[in-house]
Amino acid sequence: MLNKYPMWKNIMVVLFAAIGLFYAMPNLYGEDPAVQVVATRGAKVTDTTLANVNELLQKNGIEVKRSELANGQLLVRVAHADDQLKAKELITDNLSDKYTVALNLAPATPEWLESMGGSPMKLGLDLRGGVHFLMEVDMKEAIRKMEQSQVAEFRTQLRQEKIRYSGVRLKPRGVEIKFRNEEMLSKAEFFLKRTNNDMVFTDVSTDTQPMLLGVMSENFLRQVREDAISQNMTTIRNRVNELGVTEPLVQRQGTNRIIVELPGVQDTARAKEILGATASIEFRMVDEKADVNAAVAGRVPAGSVLYKRRTGQPVVLKKKVMLTGNHITDAQPSFDEYSRPQVSIGLDAKGGTIFSQVTRKNVNKPMATLFIEYKDSGKRNPDGTVKLKKIEEVISVATINEPLGRKFVINGLGLEEAQDLALLLRAGALIAPVTIVEERTIGPSLGQENIDNGLQAMLWGTAIVLIFMLIYYRAFGFIANLALGLNLVMVVGVMSMLGAVLTLPGIAGMVLTIGMAVDGNVLIYERIREELRAGRSVQQAISEGYGNAFSTIADANITTFLTALILFAIGTGAVKGFAVTLMIGIATSMFTAIVGTRSIVNAIWGGKRQKTLSI
Repeated sequence: MLNKYPMWKNIMVVLFAAIGLFYAMPNLYGEDPAVQVVATRGAKVTDTTLANVNELLQKNGIEVKRSELANGQLLVRVAHADDQLKAKELITDNLSDKYTVALNLAPATPEWLESMGGSPMKLGLDLRGGVHFLMEVDMKEAIRKMEQSQVAEFRTQLRQEKIRYSGVRLKPRGVEIKFRNEEMLSKAEFFLKRTNNDMVFTDVSTDTQPMLLGVMSENFLRQVREDAISQNMTTIRNRVNELGVTEPLVQRQGTNRIIVELPGVQDTARAKEILGATASIEFRMVDEKADVNAAVAGRVPAGSVLYKRRTGQPVVLKKKVMLTGNHITDAQPSFDEYSRPQVSIGLDAKGGTIFSQVTRKNVNKPMATLFIEYKDSGKRNPDGTVKLKKIEEVISVATINEPLGRKFVINGLGLEEAQDLALLLRAGALIAPVTIVEERTIGPSLGQENIDNGLQAMLWGTAIVLIFMLIYYRAFGFIANLALGLNLVMVVGVMSMLGAVLTLPGIAGMVLTIGMAVDGNVLIYERIREELRAGRSVQQAISEGYGNAFSTIADANITTFLTALILFAIGTGAVKGFAVTLMIGIATSMFTAIVGTRSIVNAIWGGKRQKTLSI
């Protein structure tokens, strides 16, 4: 019995170890203090912006380590942490309010390593520091907006059916519809019940006034609330991207709250401003008869409102809202038959019906897309809720060439404008405002303390295991220690490669992995010792030890792996972080304990006539 591995197995072990080491290397380089610039409100970050920022910082004596422009964002790394805040203030003062400037920490991975796909392991909120927000969606506002939409829809439906009514108004108890006589009420009740399955209609007539009351059904109310939460979460995720957070957490809590965790964010005030803002989209007709100059001077026609485009150009729009962004299901930039940019819009069934009716009457007339944003003013209402500041901008004006339905296009835009508008229409419309009800900041110093404590626990645990293995198993203990070191490197490398997040419980998972890694070697070594005591030769003992211990090791590790998989599937936050690290550690420890150590043992003792083993 030779106990020799074929060449391909040895190459495989070396290759896996090299890959693990390569992907673990970026974690040695730390992070650079940086300032991030992101364009908002229709602006763009270009090479010119990069050059201007570099020139500004150099002129003010701030050493720039590296500037990079990627994915429409500018990241400026400064050489010294003391210059970071000063750089942010300078850039903020010299750029317009169409740019977001935030403090950040950027991985200091060398360019050659980064170009080959190397990136450091991401750290969770408890290790890196950052900010935790608990945000609340205003469900009353979501329902109110939907009821307002129902008011306009009832009016249109009744007019089309030629059912005379004396008034459709929104009341605290629902939508109240008044009729001139009982005959009209009966017709309306039959028609509305048939065409509006989401509403419950009740005859609430008085002695002098025939009336119907429309109230949303419980199922419809539940759907409105679900849509408000889902849509807000999508929008918040897009806004988090503006902050350049590497591994944010955006998840739902309860029926109307959203948890947002931003690891590594230093500028919490700016993060709060971006996440706390709410936005919506409205389509309105342009008032062509209005004199824009007169409107600017204060003489705005009745039924119209003066707005400004993003370029600052004034435009007069009619007050009546044709359609809100709540009905948009999809928006994609595309090109017409002449290769001109446009935005292809998709509406839900209800939105398509409404839009078809209103655009049929306005063919060859200009239609505007109004972007409305609500930002935290920093003040409070008497009831303690956040007072919001309203910002309104016209982001597009296009001519209606034909009646529009569920699918239509907005043209007359540049390529970048079309891409921006599609993004805003897809994720910019919020059904209801959100407010931050809880804010918790974990400072970088506390995060560093957690890292130090976690690493100290892992180092002490590792040291004790290494000393024990070396004393008890001698040369074979040294091999087990090599495998243990390789296992830790591979765990870090795999987590970095997969983009997994390391949390404090994740470090606990690593400590547990250390124990499980040597547990496999202990089983193998004890089996070898048993075979030697039974009179087997050295080569037979090695072969039987590795062969017979495999099933026991596999059984224990697979059971633990399945447990970790269940924790990952049903757990959240810290539990999930622990499960990820444990699963990766189990996989790598089985490789190093069974294949890695066998490769070294075979290389040292395989094929030799040994009478004794240092075990």
